[in-house]
Amino acid sequence: MTISAKYAHTNLIAEDWRSLVRFYQQVFGCVPVPPERDFQGEKLDAAVRIAGAHLRGMHMRLPGYGDSGPTIEIFNYNSLENRNETAANRPGYGHVAFMVEDVAEAQKTIIQAGGHEFGPITTLPGGTTTWCYVTDPEGNLIELLQPAAK
Repeated sequence: MTISAKYAHTNLIAEDWRSLVRFYQQVFGCVPVPPERDFQGEKLDAAVRIAGAHLRGMHMRLPGYGDSGPTIEIFNYNSLENRNETAANRPGYGHVAFMVEDVAEAQKTIIQAGGHEFGPITTLPGGTTTWCYVTDPEGNLIELLQPAAK
């Protein structure tokens, strides 16, 4: 049985949520979706299974889908677990992907905005897609992809 569903958002836990919001806004044109979120209390503690949790952040509308498109919610907890080294093969959510007109230019823009190169720009066999991984300033993987011109 399949449930009736519509994609809504992906959550990204940030060390500095305001800084990461600015990065995604500046680099990808993501648009803040007010209000700023500020959650705490017993119900949140129970839902996230963290005593004394305080969650703050903002939803950012992703580019290309208009006013009702999906968002990335960039949140911060008052208490964070240690971050593991960035790895493309870590189980769980791996990366967020953005289709761009020019992978090399997008990579350069991300690096200038405080992100980092992760791997070389690569073209898939058959020349169908050019892509690379970069990271945002906090080390979260981003895939940049450019389909071949038809």
